[in-house]
Amino acid sequence: MTDRSFPYKAAVAGLALALVPGTALAASGPSPSSATLPRVPLARFQNALLPGSIADDHGVALGGIGSDLFHEQGAPRDEFWAITDRGPNGTVTVDGEDRVTFPVPSFDPTIVKLRVRKGVLKVTQALPITNAQGRPVTGLPNVEGRESAPYSLDGKTRLAYNADGIDSEGLVRTRDGDFWVAEEYGPSLLHLDRRGRVVERYVPQGWTGRPGYPVKAVLPSILNKRTENRGFEGLTVSPDGKSLYVAVQSPLSNPDKKAYKSSRIARVFRFDLRKGRVSGEYAYRFEDVCAFDPSGCGDQKEMKISALTALNGHELLVDERTDNVARLYRVDLRKATDILGMRWDDERTTPSLEQSESGIAPLPKTLAVDLGKVAGVPGKVEGVALAGRRTVAVVNDNDFGLGTFGPDGRLADSGVPTRLTYVPLPR
Repeated sequence: MTDRSFPYKAAVAGLALALVPGTALAASGPSPSSATLPRVPLARFQNALLPGSIADDHGVALGGIGSDLFHEQGAPRDEFWAITDRGPNGTVTVDGEDRVTFPVPSFDPTIVKLRVRKGVLKVTQALPITNAQGRPVTGLPNVEGRESAPYSLDGKTRLAYNADGIDSEGLVRTRDGDFWVAEEYGPSLLHLDRRGRVVERYVPQGWTGRPGYPVKAVLPSILNKRTENRGFEGLTVSPDGKSLYVAVQSPLSNPDKKAYKSSRIARVFRFDLRKGRVSGEYAYRFEDVCAFDPSGCGDQKEMKISALTALNGHELLVDERTDNVARLYRVDLRKATDILGMRWDDERTTPSLEQSESGIAPLPKTLAVDLGKVAGVPGKVEGVALAGRRTVAVVNDNDFGLGTFGPDGRLADSGVPTRLTYVPLPR
């Protein structure tokens, strides 16, 4: 397949933004501690990869690439892989009904390779995610009745569902050069080849979508209780390359949304890459929202997991956050109860795990870094990657700069850039 990154390199050559002040690096050297993505029109970016795929970007620029961040073992500490989410989207109220809008419905989730240079976050390669026939998967929802119906920019025209669509949120690259993506709609795990084509999609038992690529319904059926727009979010791979760890962003609606809104329990799964099946499941206990983020006091559902990073064979870093506060916690898998296959995976269990974790040991956690106390760290950090033995890189999801759209249908950009910042880990 043609290298689709080449025309993009020419399209953005010479663009740059100033260095954003941040924390000192844990390692010596002149590299800046923070870097920012230049503003690139979304149509220019995608049309260089998929010619003619976006007719009008409504003034939206490339963004959302901070949905996750991955650093390969042995790679230069200033090179990363990242991934966009489903694309620009929002909510408008029409005739008293809240509708989910897709201002650029033909946007295709994309994997990008990044390089940090003198305060600039440069895209050096881009891989649009495609189905088995090489067609864009798009970020549109899959199954009617399972996800909210998609609408046009003004919320007046209903768009079609797309069985291929994904809401990509997590990314790793394996040693053979393939990619794995965690996404929210299924929620599901996708195996992509090195070109970005979907090889297989792993979904919960009972999932009813019919995409244009192979599907394996091997994930626990309890995941069908995921709360809308709160599916898989964090993804990491074990250092030995044998297992993935994937987190559900929020508590399941198990048995109902009332449980989701009040619960402090999310689930983390281990996926055996060789066998292609789930091999472990753990409970993660959120902090109390009032103590964690007083501005959100009383709204426990604002607590989320947004990233996972493997530190070694038994410990993970977990990015726990609200929209205002983010902290990295260290958890130890050896000291938690593996609940896979227990009654907690049966939706008939009363009370559910989300209502009471009595009798099990959740993942023990210790605070590693309070990101709110590190200069230069942006809000809404959704990507975290090791960039050395004692350094992590964090990146934000800027939601494609979505602010408001004027009467002419053009975006008044929020002014929030995509920013990557290096953060030293305590010893």
